[in-house]
Amino acid sequence: MIPDQEGPATPSGADNKFDDEHYPAYTMGRAADMLGATQGFLRSLDEAGLITPQRSAGGHRRYSRHQLRLAARVREMVDQGTAIEAACRIVTLEDQLHEAQNLNRSQGLASEGTHD
Repeated sequence: MIPDQEGPATPSGADNKFDDEHYPAYTMGRAADMLGATQGFLRSLDEAGLITPQRSAGGHRRYSRHQLRLAARVREMVDQGTAIEAACRIVTLEDQLHEAQNLNRSQGLASEGTHD
């Protein structure tokens, strides 16, 4: 199961980086387990340029919830017969579209407050 964007409630005043969907909280082994995939699959996504995991001080790959959601979408498409390179490109474009839509929504809300 891939973590949702919404994280668990944290104690008040706690500085919890795990609430950040881009925080690299998951090791490669844990990420692969969560996806039901191999570590080689995750390395192939890095090689394809879909996700670039951060590295721990020891050089180990660390993945964020956002990266795991992208990887899960690619795995879903690959399981349906899509080539991994094509699946990575599709997911990249879907993610870019989603980010642009979010930006447009936030700019639209900001501009609504400036009208008389």
